[in-house]
Amino acid sequence: MKGLPAKGIKHVQVMSPGFAADCLETLEEISGENCEIFLHAGGEKFEYIPALNADAEHIEMMVQLVNARR
Repeated sequence: MKGLPAKGIKHVQVMSPGFAADCLETLEEISGENCEIFLHAGGEKFEYIPALNADAEHIEMMVQLVNARR
């Protein structure tokens, strides 16, 4: 994150596909700390894309998958 603005990258969108759900550690480190590092280095826009658990449709899809296996 720190070196991206120097390379002309001023806008980033960050996601953590390895996580099915955001936890406080994920939010603090990936969203909070990385945002601060990026913006202080000259970045202009940092967007964190939340994990799938942030959307009720994801939960419904998981319920359907579980019920389909029964």
